[in-house]
Amino acid sequence: MITPAYAQGAGAGGGDIFLQLVPFILIFVIMWFLIIRPQQKRVKAHQEMVKALRRGDQVVTSGGIVGKISKVVDDAEIEVEIAEGVRVRIIRGMVTEVRSKSEPVKIDK
Repeated sequence: MITPAYAQGAGAGGGDIFLQLVPFILIFVIMWFLIIRPQQKRVKAHQEMVKALRRGDQVVTSGGIVGKISKVVDDAEIEVEIAEGVRVRIIRGMVTEVRSKSEPVKIDK
């Protein structure tokens, strides 16, 4: 047999589940705006910077090496001159900063 007090509490249980989920939903929304969204913006900005690398740009690698791009090998690699006559090939994604942009090459007609 079901007592009247127990039966009355069963109907209100559906709203309790929603109220228990509200804090988790709020935590996820706060994490989205404070952590995930800014990280996605940084990744997108880095990808755009890497795509825009040109010959003559002065760059800093993730290892801390500063050099000037002497040649764009392909979509994945660039050749960087780190000292006079010393050139190394690095992966484009390892460039963390572009210190100075080169002037666009002028085409004479």
